[in-house]
Order: sequence, then structure tokens, then C-alpha cells
Amino acid sequence: MTAQPHHKFGGYDVLVAIAMNVMWGLNLIAVKMGVDLVQPLTAAWLRQVMVLLICLPALRLIEGRMRELLTLGLLSGALFYIIVNISMAVSTNVSALAIAGQLGAPFSLILAVIFLGERIHKYRIAGMTLAFSGVVLLVFDPHAVDERLGLALTAVASLVWAICSLIQRRLIGVPVLTIYAWVGLVGAVVLGPIAFVAEPAAFASIPDLPLSTFGWILFSALGSTVIGQGAMSILLQRHPVSTVVPLTLPTPVISVVAASYWFGTKMTPMMIAGGVVVLIGVAIVTLRTARAAEQRQD
Repeated sequence: MTAQPHHKFGGYDVLVAIAMNVMWGLNLIAVKMGVDLVQPLTAAWLRQVMVLLICLPALRLIEGRMRELLTLGLLSGALFYIIVNISMAVSTNVSALAIAGQLGAPFSLILAVIFLGERIHKYRIAGMTLAFSGVVLLVFDPHAVDERLGLALTAVASLVWAICSLIQRRLIGVPVLTIYAWVGLVGAVVLGPIAFVAEPAAFASIPDLPLSTFGWILFSALGSTVIGQGAMSILLQRHPVSTVVPLTLPTPVISVVAASYWFGTKMTPMMIAGGVVVLIGVAIVTLRTARAAEQRQD
């Protein structure tokens, strides 16, 4: 295998990493606003339509990869956003959901062990344990008692995200915009009828929505999907996995702080403790996994 050419990590890369983290970090606010201003399923459908329109020029058949692309579209473009948007709709403390959403990393590792035969050692096991323990702390926070359904749905969404991450491993070499063009297409096709039947009033009111509402959903589609994923792709093309993956760690911090400020939700000591424990666990899993991936490439 030809070694990936590595570039010096300079100012350009710093700006790309900042854009990636800011877009992903603020996306939580955009999703919550879209859900509150429209309805969960209708907002999800609108997002996928926008993703499709943005990525449409890159839509093409990829020989030998269509099964993975269609499966990813079904899971990532439809099921994931059904669960995520419903979790947002039933919750008020979005910061707690941002913390629980970090379970995607340990879930991905567990699935890699089960389905890919990946071997893990004590450090990553400890990281997974910390991540799950931190979310358990959130469940027992009296101020988050009304968010348990949202936390549970977020955990399920994290599992779906982890499954999607395994599928994406099989799509290495496929352009990011092509992947998300198929995600948008399949998501729009699946979510459209569901939203029409489940939320007829919201679906019918789409032509009357103010531009500001479309703006929130567009921010999510463009900022998180196109800019965020595009920035990650740029960094991975220029630098080793072990350098790039840890750069995503500021994202949950931005999400928690921004959501707490925007929605005025209180950060309790137990929530802060749970968040710190989760982030430490995720950091361990992320750093060790990135290092292991780099060693396999070498």
C-alpha cells in the first residue's frame, strides 16, 4: 500500500479544523430549532431534501458499492434522523443530549470487535466504561429526570450512527459528496411519505414557513453535512488518522456550551461531572483507536 502523503500541519489545517468543529458543534442548536419550528419528521425530510439538492451534482452510480450506499442512506439518511429529531422534540435540556450523543465512539468500537474481530486492550475498555458511566450519571441527575426518554433515544441514535460508521469504512475512496447525495436521496424518499402521513399539518404548512425556519434547517444540512464532513475529508487526505481524529474532540464541548447558552438550560454539578467523565472516556477511545488505525496502515 502506498503511504499517504503527509503535509505539515499549518494555518490552513487549523482553519479547516475550526470550521469542522464549529459547524458540528452548533448543529445541535439548528436541529433543535428546526424540530421546534416545524415538526420532527417534517424537519428531517426537509434537511435531507436540502442535502440532496446541495450534493446532487455528485450523485452517480458507484459500481460495487451501491448496496452499501443504499443501506447507509436508509440508516443515516432516514432512521438516524427519525430517532434524533424525536429525541430533540421530547427534550428541553439539549446539553444533556449532546453529552449522551458521544456514545457513538464506544458503540463503534464494540461493533468493530463483534463484526470486524478488532482486538482491544485495557485502555480502550477503560475509556468505554467511563463513557457509559458518565451517561449513567446524567440519568440520575434530578434536573434531567424529564430527559430520560430523550437520553434513551439519543443512545439508540448513537448506536445507529456507529453502525453507519462501519458501513462507511467500506466506502473508502467514494467522494464525500457522492456518499451524501445518496444519503440525501434515500432519506428524502423514505422520510417524505412518513412525514406526510404522521405530520400532515406540518407537511402542508411547508410553503408558508418563514425563511428563518428554512435557514435553521439549511444550516444543519449545509454546515454539518457538507462543510463539516467536507472538512474532515480534507484533513484525512492531508494528515494521518491519528492526527485528524483527535481534532474532533472539541465538538461536544462546543455543543454543550452553545446549547446551554442558547436555550438557557442549567448545567448542574452532576451534569458537568457526567460530561467530563464521558469526554475523558471518549477521548481515550478516540486517541487509542486513531493510534491503532495508524499502526495498521504502517
